[in-house]
Amino acid sequence: MDLQDWWHLLVKQILETGWLVWISVILGVAEVLFAKANKIWLYPTGIAGTLLAIYILFVAGLFAECLLNGYYVVMSVYGWWYWVRKKNSPPVKITYCTPKEWLQVIVFTIAGFILLAILLKKFTPSTVPLMDAWVSATAWVGMWLLAKRKIENWILLNISNLFAIPLLFYKQLALYSVLTIFLFIVAVFGYIEWRKIVKG
Repeated sequence: MDLQDWWHLLVKQILETGWLVWISVILGVAEVLFAKANKIWLYPTGIAGTLLAIYILFVAGLFAECLLNGYYVVMSVYGWWYWVRKKNSPPVKITYCTPKEWLQVIVFTIAGFILLAILLKKFTPSTVPLMDAWVSATAWVGMWLLAKRKIENWILLNISNLFAIPLLFYKQLALYSVLTIFLFIVAVFGYIEWRKIVKG
């Protein structure tokens, strides 16, 4: 399949995209722009878009991504609370991971990948268990770091995005694939912007 065939397939898939997907994608764009700008509105927009995505991804057969999005909802609620947990105190500051936290990141990512891959292979009809597991495991850890206001969240989320782009396109979720390309680009700038905030 050449580039022109890919382009026609992409346009066809976008034209056939339902309104629920469009709403979910728009909310996803809003979420990442709020995250990049370090604004708390990332959480309510993210929760709304994620709840829609759970249904859409379940229909597409991306079961680990459904679990991932359920986790996003939980972590978004936690992150929202964590960010403003002290009413009269400033929001939690952005920081870098310590060596101990980096070890946790590596262990959680590998363990999550193995666990999800086993579950997907044994208990679901998934046609892409390894890719689905890897995308989800890296994103799980990235979201955990985002909730803790760790700058490295952008790195983990972009590892996930990099593998999610072809996976979503393969599953004929072209609009989500385009959204993920956008998220990848924004995450790069988010990382740069958060570094500036840390430096003051």
